[in-house]
Amino acid sequence: MTGPMPLTLASIRRAPKAVLHDHLDGGLRPATVLELAAECGYDALPATDAESLATWFRDAADSGSLERYLETFDHTVAVMQTPEGLRRVARECAEDLAADGVVYAEVRFAPEQHLERGLTLDEVVEHTLAGFREGEELAAAAGTPIRMVCLLTAMRHAARSLEIAELTVRFRDRGVGGFDIAGAEAGYPPTRHLDAFEYMRANHGSFTIHAGEAFGLPSIHEALAFCGCDRLGHGVRITDDIFDSDSEPTLGLVANHVRDKRIPLELCPSSNVQTGAVPSLEKHPFDLLARLRFRVTVNTDNRLMSDTTMSREMFKLVETFGYGWSDLERFTINAMKSAFIPFPDRLRLIDEVIKPGYAVLIG
Repeated sequence: MTGPMPLTLASIRRAPKAVLHDHLDGGLRPATVLELAAECGYDALPATDAESLATWFRDAADSGSLERYLETFDHTVAVMQTPEGLRRVARECAEDLAADGVVYAEVRFAPEQHLERGLTLDEVVEHTLAGFREGEELAAAAGTPIRMVCLLTAMRHAARSLEIAELTVRFRDRGVGGFDIAGAEAGYPPTRHLDAFEYMRANHGSFTIHAGEAFGLPSIHEALAFCGCDRLGHGVRITDDIFDSDSEPTLGLVANHVRDKRIPLELCPSSNVQTGAVPSLEKHPFDLLARLRFRVTVNTDNRLMSDTTMSREMFKLVETFGYGWSDLERFTINAMKSAFIPFPDRLRLIDEVIKPGYAVLIG
């Protein structure tokens, strides 16, 4: 019997991982942004070489403002307006995640933002799914199999959410696993899109809602009580309903609901620091929520803007909170239990891929 493998960034890359909250337009390779911009004639990029561009994205995203952070997506979305651009970005996304040891990924994007060059919503989804399939095949051939599932996002400041919910249901058997709303929270409560969520519920569809990131408890309450979401995108502000007492923290009604009903929290540590949702990684509520046995999951959010990977996010948590392999395994199983795929598929990945993978590392 050997002991556990030391926890390093390299060893964490070997661990099987599952990501639920990753944005397609937030994970492009800098070199790909440059090449696609040249191909489609987009001339507004803030840098002309890959290294400088990568630095610009990270610095612009580091502003501490969600609004400024969201501006960085103007450049990535601009080069994802053609069939070739969408396919390539989706294909490389699958390859990059798989190379980092991710075995299951739900990657989201907003089809309504990719219509500037005449594609229809259906065509946008078709090209993206084709790219994911190509990426899966390449990853399998490289010995790093991954299952890619697409989530379709509606922009909360726009008025197309019902249309996107219908699109989600239309593609549910072709690789689209669920629905989401995203964008600036303040002033755009999730209840503005109630008809979309009611449509998803009426069609037994799965959906998550960006809530409790830049805006506090009311956003989470609405997402749960009125919209009936299955998971919370971010949800860090659930701590607004957790109160310190002498013995142990006490939970308010909303926090109790989230914990008792096992509502998954799609936590994105690096991103939350960048957007100012939390002041620092040390002050991130991830560890508090994990100790209180909320269903916490580790996620990348936007790999380009945060200059991160799933392995890096896990390694940062290990360094900050002292987690061991069994903790990382628990967070991964939390994510897999919460995935928007059929129950037998979730079990198979847990029993045949994740648990055996961690058993080797735990020793």
